[in-house]
Amino acid sequence: MSGGGADSVGPLRSLLESLPEDLSRQVFTHASWTPRRSDSYARLAFLGDSVLALAVTAYLYPRLEAERFGAGRLTKIRAQAVSGRSCRAVAERLELGDRLRAAAPGGDRDKVSSLVQTERVLASVIEAVIGACYLSAGYERTAEAVVRAFAPEIEQALDHPLDFKSALQEALARRGETVSYEVTDIEGPPHERTFEVTATIAGRTLGRGRASSKKRAEQQAASEALERVGK
Repeated sequence: MSGGGADSVGPLRSLLESLPEDLSRQVFTHASWTPRRSDSYARLAFLGDSVLALAVTAYLYPRLEAERFGAGRLTKIRAQAVSGRSCRAVAERLELGDRLRAAAPGGDRDKVSSLVQTERVLASVIEAVIGACYLSAGYERTAEAVVRAFAPEIEQALDHPLDFKSALQEALARRGETVSYEVTDIEGPPHERTFEVTATIAGRTLGRGRASSKKRAEQQAASEALERVGK
């Protein structure tokens, strides 16, 4: 994998710049800025989320040895590489916050500036960019650009896997909250158990995980909860 930092987003930036006007406008339209929710970036983000996950999965799968990287480990690596924080980092390298701010209607600029700096919004916008590029340029070109854009995040996930439980605990500590994990289901015989675990915060279940060990299921649940806490 080559490319890093600002240089890594070059191909994706080129695809973004070549979007048709209607798609480009939709990418940078927040739902609160239009009476028609279908004109916002929400649907494009839904599409782009799937394209992003597939692109990164398809890149990782043939490159990581099956004996060392089982499905559980691949899931963790992918989750870290395409997390809300990773999406925000790529969005910032593409300077999407500035473009979204420029596209905002007149009014309370402080409110707009605060909105476009949130992880949730920036992550959604980069996913919308990916979804729009997929519709305009097709999967192959978009996937290649996406993998290059997320190269630093993919390398970070491979070299420094994140302990999602610890990261979640740290994030909650700043908010004065805690998380509890509960095994909600166990399937299969003793030698092939599958555990389902939930992560609950302030009475709300914010994460679920399923894995062949309780620890891995907890990590998956923590990863999902961390995404939602960040939003």
